[in-house]
Formats: sequence, C-alpha cells, structure tokens
Amino acid sequence: MLDSTGASSAVAPNALDAFWMPFTSNKAFKAQPRLLARAEGMYYWTDRGERLLDGTAGLWCVNAGHGRAEITAAIREQAGVMDFAPVFQLGHPLAFTAASKLALMFPAKLDHVFFCNSGSEAVDTALKIALAYQRSIGQGTRTRLIGRERGYHGVGFGGISVGGIVNNRRVFGSLGGVDHLRHTHIPENAFSIGQPPHGADLADDLERMLGLHGAETIAAVIVEPLAGSTGVLVPPAGYLERLRAIATKHGILLIFDEVITAFGRLGAATAADYFGVTPDLIACAKGLTNATVPMGAVVAAEFIHRALVEDGPAGIELFHGYTYSAHPLACAAAIATLDLYVSDDLFARAAGLAPYFAAAVHALRDKPHVIDIRSLGLVAGIELRPRDGAPGARAMELFHRAFDSGLLVRVTGDIIALSPPLIASEEQIDEMFSRIGGLLDALD
Repeated sequence: MLDSTGASSAVAPNALDAFWMPFTSNKAFKAQPRLLARAEGMYYWTDRGERLLDGTAGLWCVNAGHGRAEITAAIREQAGVMDFAPVFQLGHPLAFTAASKLALMFPAKLDHVFFCNSGSEAVDTALKIALAYQRSIGQGTRTRLIGRERGYHGVGFGGISVGGIVNNRRVFGSLGGVDHLRHTHIPENAFSIGQPPHGADLADDLERMLGLHGAETIAAVIVEPLAGSTGVLVPPAGYLERLRAIATKHGILLIFDEVITAFGRLGAATAADYFGVTPDLIACAKGLTNATVPMGAVVAAEFIHRALVEDGPAGIELFHGYTYSAHPLACAAAIATLDLYVSDDLFARAAGLAPYFAAAVHALRDKPHVIDIRSLGLVAGIELRPRDGAPGARAMELFHRAFDSGLLVRVTGDIIALSPPLIASEEQIDEMFSRIGGLLDALD
C-alpha cells in the first residue's frame, strides 16, 4: 500500500502499530506491551506462557469462566449450519429461543427483548425506546433524559450524554436535553460492607429536576444499580426504591443499565432481582454470552411493547436496529450461556461466596494508601490515595505490578476494581487479595 506521498506504508503482520487500542495509552502500552494469548477457567496465559489469575472476569464479562466447552461447541455447530441471517423483515429460530430464555430469566413483566451487539448499543437502544414510548402514548413533550454523575453508559452519543464521566464527554460534547442527578459516593459511607447506610435522599434529585424542567418534559431516568466503571459505587440503602417511586409517580420510565450487574455479579440474575426494584427497561450485555460473541440486549416491560407494537399503527413500529441484531452465532452463544448459568447454579454460587469475598477485600482496609473499600456480591473497589500531582499513577503502577506477578486486576482512576468469574474458589480469592496486600505494602 502507498501513502499520499507514494511511499510504502505497509505494516509488518506482527507489528503493534496497526491496532489503535481503545481506552489505552497507546504509546505507553507499545513501549512495554503486555499480551494475553490463552485463557481457561480462572486463568489467562501471556504470550510468554506466564499464568495470570483473572480477578476481573476479563472486563466484567466472563462470568462463567474462560473456555467453557458447552458454549464453544454451540458456536462451532451454529457456524457450520448458518453463519448469518438478516432479521429485518425476516427471522431465524435461535433469535426467538434466545429472547424467550432471556425474558424468563429476568424480572416478571419484563418480557420483550431487543437484541443489539454491545452495552453501548443496548443503552442507546433503551433511550430510543423510552423516547418512542412516550411519543406513542401522546407524551411527545417528554424528550429530556436524566442520567447521573459518575455514571458510565458506554460510548455511543446517547450513552456519553447521560453518562457522567468528564473525559468521555469533554472532547465529543453531548446531546441536548439531558441533565444529571448527583452521584451517590459520599464520604460518610467509607468502608461500608454491602449497601451503605447514608444517601437514600439523593434520589430526591429527580424531584429537583422536575422543579427545574417540568415532569411533562422528562422521558426517562437511567442509572447503573451498582456503578462499576467509575469505581464500584454501591447504592445507598433505600436509594433505588425511592428513585423507582418518584419515577412512577410522575410517569417517567426507569432504565437500569445492567451491562455489568446482570448475570450473577451480585448473586442474582439481575441487580433488579437482588435489590427488589423492577425498572421499566434493562440494558444488558457482557455476561449474556459469557463474552464469547459480542451481544447486547434491552429487556422491556410488557406495557412498553404493547404501546409501541400492539397498539401502534401498522408498519414498522420502531425505526431502529442493527445488521447484527440477533446474529446466529451470538444467539447460539447466549442460549448455551444461559443454560450453563442454570445447570451450574452459578448465581446461587456467587451469592454463597459473596460474604467470603467481602471479608477478604475488607481485610485490606489498613494497608498503605487505602482510603476506602466498597463491595457487594462478587465485585469490589479498593480506592487508593492519589499521588500528589499524579492522579491515577499509583493504581496504574499496582496494575502493572499485579500483571507481572500473575494477577489481572482492573484500574479506574486510583481505584482497583475486582470482579472475578463466578466460578472462583475461596483459595483463589485468598490468593487474589493476599497478592494485592503484598503489592500495597511495597507500593510508594
């Protein structure tokens, strides 16, 4: 290939230059690359053959552990039968089977599934469904969307608009007609085990939005029941219940972004089940296929589907979709994954392991640099004191040292996040936190 000057711009097949890496300091990575080459069970192996204990389920997504033969076999078999099928004005059997299995696993009355390909797409789909619903019932003035500070809802323009991470927004801007609730991370809840006791009243921010914008302008409010990517922010006791009550009172749809929390992370099929609070729409992805094939979904309440489809005019009811919605290989992977969660009773297993996991992570509270620890189910955040003038540097150094010593963790700012596969053993949890403790002792 020739560049604009006529010179060769060919890249060697094994070079690192061609891949523009997401959410990565590309220069820093390529100066000292760390490559994963194989995975099985609770472990990765590097390209040098070194084993790493996976403390993050890949990226919050490999809930059933790596290399599950049942899922691999389903994908392989489907690839040999039918590699692709369009679902615009057509269908294929696996799409309907996957949707039915997913709806049965989710809360009652959330029983209609719209498939997409990622968490970002699931969020944007849920927002569009919410707007379309309000219009369909004669509430066309309801166009405003409410997110929350420190929320992460993917990288589509809808997601970054309702999201509350400044670096995701400052370069690209955001859609108009969006506002944000305050986040729930408050100092008096430091070192809480499970749901913190203070902050349920922060849900009243939605009432404040009503006073500012008018209820008749607000279509939906979207929150992560437990915020993951901004540092494992556990909702205060009573917060979600209060948010649900306010939304219901004023005809506002409540959307849960469960891209991280669905499929057992908290010891239940969904965070909605765990907290006993049912939203109107759930966006999910990640664990839906155990991360083997990209797939996302929005699971909608029956009344939303009825208003748009059954009570709507003839013709296309929702002008939205993707070429790869309900891709046959993704559907095969989803069916096998959902069956595996049931056959291995993985959600109950996670629930049983959660107290041990919490005790292990909170045992680190007196380690150097630790200023807070938060945990719920099989997810935890260890917040470190930032270095003066170098926020994030201390946690990133621990991330690198952990990798080099055989442990994969996740870093967000100065927070170490842990979310191991649901198949983790007590011995592996001990190893994980023992290693982190030693690294904290050695960290400047």
